[in-house]
This record gives sequence, structure tokens and C-alpha cells, in this order.
Amino acid sequence: MVSLCEYAKQFAGLDDAQLQILHKIYPQISPRLSEVTDAFYAHLAQIPKTHTYLEGRTETLKATHLEWLHELFNSQFDVTYTQKLYNVGHVHVKVNLPVEFMAGSITFMHKELTQIISEVFVNDPSMVIKSIHAISGVLGFSLFVMQESFQSSTLAEELNKFLSITGMSRALFDNLTRSYRNTS
Repeated sequence: MVSLCEYAKQFAGLDDAQLQILHKIYPQISPRLSEVTDAFYAHLAQIPKTHTYLEGRTETLKATHLEWLHELFNSQFDVTYTQKLYNVGHVHVKVNLPVEFMAGSITFMHKELTQIISEVFVNDPSMVIKSIHAISGVLGFSLFVMQESFQSSTLAEELNKFLSITGMSRALFDNLTRSYRNTS
């Protein structure tokens, strides 16, 4: 998990200076985060493909989503947080959430948070730019980790299906895999 955390930070361009910006602006942004969650779920309600995933669960999902939004501004984005996001990707596979929902959601969050940042820091263009860069970094980090988990969990589920259908044991599969790697 350490290597995934560092790799995701590098790929998203997330650094300590950006985390400091997020922590600094959190008090001003925090009261507005529920607006983002409400707008997000109103948006999802307009997309027919999402109805199956929301039915009867919207309030619980909203609470989880709002908690995550707060974490975007007050987390250290360390190994513990990376593990938490990794688990989110795994859960998305378990509920058969289409992978494109994550990217679409992150895009929506970026637009909403950018709007709020622009309003809150309307008189400080430098802070707007720094804040948007920091938000891009944390959202990129989050998407990277969740997609990595999504991909790994999907492959693991496919492997389990294959082993079940063929009757092959995991030990035999692992031995065949090692043998194949050694001949390549």
C-alpha cells in the first residue's frame, strides 16, 4: 500500500504544499460541502443508469459522500487513507458499479468544488488557482487509487470465476503462472 500511495501522489502531482493549501482553506469550504453532495445526488437522480444503485440508499450514500468530501480537505493522504480508498474501489466492484461512474463522479466533484472555490476566494485569484490545483491533485489521487482497486478486484473476481468453472485449484493456477513467467 505504501508504493501505491506514493505512486498515486506522483501521478496526480499531489504534494505537501497542496495538502497544506487544502487544510488552510478547509474552514471556509467546509460549510459548503453539503451543497456539493446534494448537487451530486440530484445529478445522479437524473441519470437512469444510476437508479439501481441509489434506490433506497440515497441518504446513507449522501452521508458517506459528505464524509469523503471533508476528508479531501483534512486528510494526510497517507497509507491509511490510501487503504480506505482502495476498499472503496473494492466495494464498487462488489456492487457491480460500472467503472465509468467513478470518473464521471470525480469530474462532477471537480466542477462543483471549483465553483465553490471561485466564490469563496473571489477576491484572491492566487488562492483560487492554488486551491483548484490542490483539488485536482486530491481528486486525481482518489480516482487513481479507486481505479487501481477496481481493476485488481475485478481481476480477482474473474480469476475466482475461472477457477470455479474449471475446477482448477488456486495452487495449480499459481504454479502454472510461475512456470509461464519462467519460460517467457
